[in-house]
Amino acid sequence: MNISPTYRGIFFMLLAALGFSIMGGAAKALKGSFNAGQLVFWRNSIGLLFITISLINRAPEQTGGKLLRLIFRGLMGTSAVYMLLYCILHLPLGTAMSYNLTSALFIALFSFLLFKEYEGRWVLLAVLLGFAGMLLIYKPNIHFPWYYHLAGLLSGILSAIAYLTVGRLTKYYDTRVIVLSFVLTGVLVPLLFTLLRYLLQLPADEILFINWRWPQQSEWFPVILMGTSALFGQYFVTKAYGADKAGVVSAISYAGIIFSIFIGMMLGDAFPDAVSLMGIVCIIISGLIISFIKKQNEARRITA
Repeated sequence: MNISPTYRGIFFMLLAALGFSIMGGAAKALKGSFNAGQLVFWRNSIGLLFITISLINRAPEQTGGKLLRLIFRGLMGTSAVYMLLYCILHLPLGTAMSYNLTSALFIALFSFLLFKEYEGRWVLLAVLLGFAGMLLIYKPNIHFPWYYHLAGLLSGILSAIAYLTVGRLTKYYDTRVIVLSFVLTGVLVPLLFTLLRYLLQLPADEILFINWRWPQQSEWFPVILMGTSALFGQYFVTKAYGADKAGVVSAISYAGIIFSIFIGMMLGDAFPDAVSLMGIVCIIISGLIISFIKKQNEARRITA
């Protein structure tokens, strides 16, 4: 397909957003069959297979030397996926994805708190608007246990930490090795907790301790769809950021909320009520403001 360079990044990010939304829908379709830990394992097993093949075919070119930071990125990314999938299993899909996409707010907040990167009053306003959106989502869904919402919030916080770490790893490691740190951790951590459960005779729970079972015949399709759509999304995220400025393409990622709302409705979720919808819109506007400010700052740095 011949796509104009002007719209290539936008198109790729739309595909990425669709891929991640399909991943969420596939995970939600497995509710009642698998817990979050099992879904983390299967999602990353498929990714590990493809990344390993890629690294065998073409050796990574990198300087390395930041192993602890690489391990930390893997742990943060895996923890974020645990929280996201737990949230997806228990909240409407659009709500779960809205929480996860608050990562942009936390990136802006942590960049200021940790690295003193203050990007102006508009970004501060966007962060406050985003938090107001989260409160609006929480209020109409208060009949859900509070810890479901906490899991959603943590998915955004942990994703932000993982993304900030990635930005500081790309100077030292091949992109595929950074992704490998994530998917390998996402396979090893569930296996570790499974082993601990059997050794210590602990009861299975909804997140960490897995009661191991293989997917049944009807479950293989959503399991494979979950893993491949996550890879599809990750691939096109990389393509999108390579084709256009980060501020432009990150704004388009919020289309994932819209995709997720409709995929969730196909799986039985109700359309968000007026207050929830207002909260989702606040989060989208907040992300757009932050993306726009980033775009302006990138343009200033280039012309400086």
